[in-house]
Amino acid sequence: MNSTLLRASLRQSFCLGSLPLRGIVDARIHSLPLAVGQRSRVNGRNAGPELRLGTCSRSKRSREFRIFCSSAESLTAEGKDGHASSTESYGFLGLGIMGVAMAKNLLKLGVPLTVWNRSPDKCGPLVELGATAAKTPAEVVAKSTITFAMLADPAVALAVALGPGGVVEGIAPGRSYVDMSTVDAETSANISKVVYSSQSTIFLTNCTDKVSVRMFEEPPNMTSDKLWQAITEKGGRFLEGPVSGSKKPAEDGQLVILAAGDESLFHDVAAPFDVLGKKSFYLGEVGNGAKMKLVVNMIMGSMMAAFSEGLALAEKTGLKQNDLLDVVELGAIASPIFKLKGPSVIKGSFAPAFPLKHQQKDMRLALALGDEVAQTMPVAAAANEVYKKARTMGLGDNDFSAIYKAVTEGS
Repeated sequence: MNSTLLRASLRQSFCLGSLPLRGIVDARIHSLPLAVGQRSRVNGRNAGPELRLGTCSRSKRSREFRIFCSSAESLTAEGKDGHASSTESYGFLGLGIMGVAMAKNLLKLGVPLTVWNRSPDKCGPLVELGATAAKTPAEVVAKSTITFAMLADPAVALAVALGPGGVVEGIAPGRSYVDMSTVDAETSANISKVVYSSQSTIFLTNCTDKVSVRMFEEPPNMTSDKLWQAITEKGGRFLEGPVSGSKKPAEDGQLVILAAGDESLFHDVAAPFDVLGKKSFYLGEVGNGAKMKLVVNMIMGSMMAAFSEGLALAEKTGLKQNDLLDVVELGAIASPIFKLKGPSVIKGSFAPAFPLKHQQKDMRLALALGDEVAQTMPVAAAANEVYKKARTMGLGDNDFSAIYKAVTEGS
């Protein structure tokens, strides 16, 4: 492909993942010096001739764009039938209530699966089903083309990604990381920054037709020299994919996946997302998935607090709680969560499908998000106080519907 055709293709069509590069290329493409280098290798593969587009600036940062031409088939994560290709391999980090169910569903794809958990004994049941256990997250990532994670909270997500033996140590070109934990948007952004390469690299996946560009952006404002060194020369793709749903939907592959980040990776994980969930949404830039999940869980937590108060009030006024459930189900406020949780709450059964401590964590993060944008949230704030009280009562490991006990025992 000659320089003129390459410039024309870049102006007309490219895929950016999560980075808004169009303005840079459109504005500067004519002035960028173009040189064609020797055939190169990326991640052990022949990557075609290297094309250098000189330097340009973005946010006062200069960099060189390195371009490699290759066939689309050599870089795509899916086969021509839309299913995972024979060279695909998956990893899974975090085998809690949700993670173990999700990992089991990934095994249904017949793709090699490597798993890790902080408590190694939790890997046993999956190993019996055909998975391979690894000693560190880095080992999982190094063995897998795509690694999924379902971790407890932001602190754990960051530790697993950035700590010793963490995800970043195993990241390399051709490796991708999908974090499905419920975290705040800032945590997702921080993980994304270290997953993407410190060396900006663009891959042109079809140099004779439509040009597809994938860029790995230099992480800005990183203050730790040790962290910087850990990610230098690393290249990978990042997608956040928090889920709406608890234990039963996870077991049944009926989760709702709220993805954001690298759009090419979103398309590449279509097959695993199909076995994990009933619907996947792509929400744009990194952080949007986390925000959406926090909004959804904030609404759910507030609903459960109000529902618990209603059940308590009905009982105290001499009404039958089961009658209340029937009335609610037939009216405008009917809700699957009321129908699901109501009978178990009345029976006093709070086996954890979604632990209360995690619900309270999500309420806290949602309220912090509201603070950032100066959004008043008095209902959620009041509900959060009841969840906090429930935790002080030792109910954190119970299902989040155990907030009912905080409502009734505190009256």
